[in-house]
Order: sequence, then structure tokens, then C-alpha cells
Amino acid sequence: MTHFGLVIFPTDKAIRPDTLAKEAEAFGFESLFLPEHTHIPASRRSPWPGGGDLPEEYWRTYDPFVALSMAASVTQTLRLGTGISLVTERDPILMAKQVASLDHLSAGRLLLGVGAGWNAEEMENHGTPFTQRWRILRERVLAMRAIWTQEDAEFHGDFVDFDPLWAYPKPMQAGGPPVLIGASSRFVYDRIAEYGDGWFPIYQDKRRRDAGGGVDYAEGIRHTRAAWQARGRGGEPNFSIFGVGPSEQAVEELIDIGFHRIVFALPPTDADTVMPLLERYAALAHGYAG
Repeated sequence: MTHFGLVIFPTDKAIRPDTLAKEAEAFGFESLFLPEHTHIPASRRSPWPGGGDLPEEYWRTYDPFVALSMAASVTQTLRLGTGISLVTERDPILMAKQVASLDHLSAGRLLLGVGAGWNAEEMENHGTPFTQRWRILRERVLAMRAIWTQEDAEFHGDFVDFDPLWAYPKPMQAGGPPVLIGASSRFVYDRIAEYGDGWFPIYQDKRRRDAGGGVDYAEGIRHTRAAWQARGRGGEPNFSIFGVGPSEQAVEELIDIGFHRIVFALPPTDADTVMPLLERYAALAHGYAG
């Protein structure tokens, strides 16, 4: 069964996250994902991967855990996701507490999309050198998993190091929420198999992929499964993709490739603009229900 979700930059100029969450649940969506940037350095030396000028919403986002807490408070079944959380910019002990608190209070509805980020100056403001970002992300995720699962949690790495500590509450989901890794390089598949639970790439339309240089999603799923099996992990990794537009052809292609969750993109703007598109996505998703 394919699940359908929504992603939006939650900003002070956009529809409120609690308002959107209520509507998303009422329309039958499975999940709502929110990205994050703590800030954007004014130097603007790092080019935006999307090309051109960086959109304003990148420096106007609410903290995703605060915004998702509001969403949780007005919903019962909607899954609450970060899409994605920049672990390279967060203290792992504090983040472990935030994640566990939200998962516990929402009765186990959190999905933790994570990534290393693209803005070198942004992460360097948090003490993370760009060249070390994936090593740091790895240790912080593993350290958080230790905190979520162990009574006397400890971790000793090159970037995260702490002696036994007590931290409660534990997440409602056993082992912590699913960790979905948002990247598409050739290294991501083994990272998923080692310390993640699934792949969470951003969507590129077929025309761009056919033109060369895009992501081969079918190949990525194959590589992830192979890495998963090579590390002896049981079950199946989750395959989710975000940033999809209102295209029936795209939805059918992604389902055929093997994605378990398709996350539609909403513009970071007012309710009058967002709601008609949300209704259009709902009609599209309902065509694949069951």
C-alpha cells in the first residue's frame, strides 16, 4: 500500500501548521513533513542546489519540532515528519530529548527524516565543518539511538562522547522513530543500511532525469536493498520521496518503482492558495487508495 503525505516550509507567512495538519488529516493524508533551517548566513556563498536565488522561506522557517508539536495537538492519526532535519546543526543529547518527547506525546507518530545539509556556512556556524558533516551526522544518529534504547546510555566517538546517562521519556516507538535519510549520492545506501531505516530523496521530474545527471530511483532502491541485506538487516527498508507535484504520471511511476510513501509539495503561502492544491492532491491520492 502506498501512503501519501504533504511537505511545506512552515513559515510565519504560510498557513499555520496546526491549521494545515487538521485539514491534511481530514482529507485522509497519512503524514505531514516540515523541513528546517536554523538561519541562512547573509554571505550567501553556498549556492542553492535548486539554482538561482534562494527563496525567502529558507530563512523564515519555524523550528520543526515546535511546529509539529502544534500539529500533533490537533490531530489523532496524522504522522508527523521532519523533511528533513539537519542533524549536523543540533546537539544530539538535546535532539534525542526533543524527538523522544514529541514521539511520546503524539503516541508514536513521528517520522525522522534527516540529512547533512548543503549550506557550508550555515552548518559551520553550528561548529560542523562541511567536509565532516556525514561523519558527524552518523555519530549523532547512533548516539541518539543509544539514548532512546538504553537505560544507561553512553557513546564514545570522534565527534560525540558521553559517559552513561539517564534520559526519559523514551520514544513511544520501540527503538525510536524511523530514521529516513535524505540524500542521493552513491554513499547513501550503505548509510541507510548501517544507521537508518529508509531512503528519503527529493523528487526530480522524469524529464530532468532523462536529460542526464538526475537520480535513478529504481537503481537507488536496488542498491539500498543490497546494502541492507549485506549488513544482515531483516525486514524491508522504507522508501519515501518528497517534493512531488500534482502529476498522475509521476505518482504511477513512483509506485511502480517501489516507493512506499509519496509526499506532495505545497507552496509556503496562505491558506487561500494552499487549500485548493491540497484538495487536488487529495483527489489524486484517493485514486490510489486501497
